[in-house]
Amino acid sequence: MTPTPGNRTWFKSSRSAQANECVEVYLDDDRVGVRDSKTPGGPELFFTGEQWDRSLAGDVWGR
Repeated sequence: MTPTPGNRTWFKSSRSAQANECVEVYLDDDRVGVRDSKTPGGPELFFTGEQWDRSLAGDVWGR
């Protein structure tokens, strides 16, 4: 994980409609943030682009 950035804009999938039980994502040039849409003031996880790509590919441990 990488340090938390300052001001940021979060978004969720357009397929989530008005549901509040979604994961929200934040993107910038070198990191990806993830949080629970039900608790926007709660914990936020930040990953490098490489870490994010590996997790989407199912290769969380970089093997």
